[in-house]
Parts: sequence; structure tokens; C-alpha cells
Amino acid sequence: MWWWFALILIGVIAALEFLVWRKWILKRHRDLNRQISERLVGDEAIFSAMQDGLLVVDGELRVALFNRAFQTLFNLNETSVGAPLQATVREPVVQQLIALSFQKNAPTSGELSLGQRQWQIDAVPMELGNGAKPGVVVLFHDITELKRVDDLRRDFVANVSHEMRTPLSILRGYIETMHDNPEMPRSEITPILEVMETHSKRLGLLANDLLTLAQLESGNSTLELNEIDLLRFFSDLSRDWAKRFSGKGLQTVVDVADDCSTIRADQARLHEVFDNLLDNALKYSNKNTKIRIGAERRGNEIALSVSDTGIGISDQDLPRMFERFYRADKARSRELGGTGLGLSIVKHIAQLHGGRAEAESELGKGTTIRVILPTASPARTVT
Repeated sequence: MWWWFALILIGVIAALEFLVWRKWILKRHRDLNRQISERLVGDEAIFSAMQDGLLVVDGELRVALFNRAFQTLFNLNETSVGAPLQATVREPVVQQLIALSFQKNAPTSGELSLGQRQWQIDAVPMELGNGAKPGVVVLFHDITELKRVDDLRRDFVANVSHEMRTPLSILRGYIETMHDNPEMPRSEITPILEVMETHSKRLGLLANDLLTLAQLESGNSTLELNEIDLLRFFSDLSRDWAKRFSGKGLQTVVDVADDCSTIRADQARLHEVFDNLLDNALKYSNKNTKIRIGAERRGNEIALSVSDTGIGISDQDLPRMFERFYRADKARSRELGGTGLGLSIVKHIAQLHGGRAEAESELGKGTTIRVILPTASPARTVT
């Protein structure tokens, strides 16, 4: 009978071992599921947080995975996973880049325009250890702002070259004329020298404005903040500009509201702002009119303004008034000696103080330029 008890004992031991093994297997299974879930949640969080669009295409050219940014970009839903690429992303550029990446088994890149946005596309094949190509990972990076900055840079260089070409050509022409005619009478030399002086001053103003703008945009500009008595500040401005205004019969009217008699700002920079604004008002005002300099409170901000009743600016030109070298009336601006940088300098000084600049105008009725500054400590946001 002993063998019978031995069999029972062996069975019991086997059953206990099975139970222990099963418990260990279940625990291991739960641990693996938890790790997989955590990894999936982590991957999902990473993909969702990505600003760039992400697309994964399998070897059968079907959509295997995409993140929220890509879903928004192409207006897809979750059912698009597993669908053919050609039916999901109907952009020939994307399809061609992915096909080329498969064909060459190498990264490819290109650009895509969708509406007002531009995208850099990078397609990279995924390779396994055995050299197989299970798919392609595609990233969509928004380069709209980079393109805009690059366009601004090119336009800036072109505009500087254009602005310098005319006065330099005139100076060179007159220098050659005087060099070829050393016996030229004084009566002919005098008007030539006057023209040369005018254009050399224009070049000097352009150089000074370019240096000022470069300093403001460099991020290295600092402010020396002081409490400024606005009524005294505006009165001093009116006195300083009185002689120049008198040539066109212009009068200055100062209007400072009682609740904004002072402002904390850099007085030298603020003086530069109003010199530019008053210079524009002088150039484009009609004779025997008034130029108003004012200040009013707007909640936690103070709006400083210069208003004229001159030729005004069209609705089409108004949004671009603070761009570098932008002129609503190019011929008249150059004739009056403007560099096209004054309002851009005004905008940057306002931003350096944590504020902004805005324009309001109507053709034939005049223009108001406002510099709106915070009453609290400035926060630099120069762009």
C-alpha cells in the first residue's frame, strides 16, 4: 500500500507546484501587461505632445500610426489606421517622398504647402536587423516662421541695396562730372555740391537708422527706466520742434489726461519714438494745421499718441506701416527724405518696453500713431 500513498503524495506535490507555477505565470503576465500599458501610455503621451506631425507607413503602404498633430493637419480620424496611404493622404508630394524612401532605402526630404503654412517633410525608412524594410517614418515640421524670417532677411538686404543705390549713383555721377571738368565755374559747382550734400545726409540717416534697428533687434538693448512727467516731456518736444513746424504753419496741441500724468520708461528711447512720429507728422501734414500729442489711460496701459490731419493712409497700406522700408507713397517718401525705418524703430522701442504700436488712419483725413506701454515693469518681447 505504500506505493499508493507515494502516488498520492507525488500528485499533491505536483498540484502544489502547478499552483505555484500558475500563480507565478499570472503575476508575470500581469507585470508584462502593466509594463506594456505603461509603455503605450508613455508613447501616446510623447506622440501627443509632439508639435511635429508623425506618420508611420508599413511595407504595404498602409497607415500604421500617426499622432495628433498629423491627424489635425490632414483632418483624419482613428479609422484611418490600416487604410491605404493613397486613400488617406492625398498629397502627391508626401506619396512621392515615401515611395522614394522605399525605393532608395534612404532618408528623403521635401517641402509641402498647405494653405498659409509650409512644412518640411522628412521620410526615414525603418530597418530591421535582417535588412528588411517594414515601413517608413515621416515627420512634418512647420517651417512657416522660418520661411517668413528668411523672406524678411532677403527683402531687407534688397531694400537696403535699393535705398543706397540711388544716392550713391548720384554722388558717383557728380564726382565724375567734377573730375572730368576741373575748370568748372563756381556757379555750376555750388548747386552740384548742394545735391551731393543732400544725398550724403540721406546716406547718413539711413546708416544711423540701420544701426539703431540692428541694436534694437539684437536683444542686447537695455532700458534706463525713470519716472517721466508726460506734460513736461511733451512741452519740451513742442518747444524743440516749434521752429521746424513753423515752416508749414503747424501748431502743436498737447493733451495729457489727469490719470496718466507720469509714466515709467526710458526717456532717451521715448524721445526717439516721438522724434520719428513728429517727423512723419511734419512731412505728411497739410499746411496750417494742428498736430496733437496726447496720453490717455487704458486700464493697466497708457496710450501715447501723435495725430495729424494730413494725407492719411489707405486701408490696404495700414497693416504694413510698421514694416521695415515700407512706404505707402514711395515717391513722396523719398522726396521728403525718409528712410522707411522710422515706424519700425518705433515698434521695436515699444516692444522693448513690453508694449506695442498701432496705427489708425483715413485717406485725406489724417493719421494717429499710438505707442501703448504698460504701467507695470516692462517685459521685452521684441520681434
